[in-house]
Amino acid sequence: MGATTQPVPWSRGALVALAATALTLVGALLVHLAFVFLSVAPANALSVKHRDAVDAYVQPEFGQDWKLFAPNPMQRNDAVGVRVNTLGPDGLYHVSEWINLTARDIEAVRGNPAPSHTDQNMLRRAWDAYVATHSLRDDRPKGARGRLTRDYLERVVLQRTGRTWEGARIVSVQVAGRFTMVDPPAWSSEPASDTTDYRLLPWWTVTEQDHRNL
Repeated sequence: MGATTQPVPWSRGALVALAATALTLVGALLVHLAFVFLSVAPANALSVKHRDAVDAYVQPEFGQDWKLFAPNPMQRNDAVGVRVNTLGPDGLYHVSEWINLTARDIEAVRGNPAPSHTDQNMLRRAWDAYVATHSLRDDRPKGARGRLTRDYLERVVLQRTGRTWEGARIVSVQVAGRFTMVDPPAWSSEPASDTTDYRLLPWWTVTEQDHRNL
């Protein structure tokens, strides 16, 4: 009869490495849960003291809300666009026409049985976060989240435009939004809105750092 194969025992070093990895993962999970909990918990001494650190970690990737359980349908048609300022090989600057980024996202979603979160929500939520944290009059950030939401919106836009436009390097971008309320249903007595709101943001300089990890 053939010899029975015996399982190779784990070495002490391998067991120590495995235990260390498990402890690291558990610790990282606990830290993540603690930060997310502090971000949604009522204000307390700990969350107030570490608010900047909590916001820097949670926003915008891990933002929490209750709309998953009580969805609130959109009541307006949004369109976020960008125009880019490029520097060509001849040393001349050129400003592009407006590029409707929302229209691109809608085109990617239409007819897709499993549209991605990126196409459905990323641009809209980035814009909403920026608007909520910047003053309308002079676009100054309101609170610690202002700089984060500005950088996030810029990076979302740069993901869609890339580093170059029509063969020239992008050196700055300008983002704008157009919003029109959805008409109420026929059976409603609510009057339809006949106005469209616009918001034009300042030009933002684009550096190599802005393209990191995009």
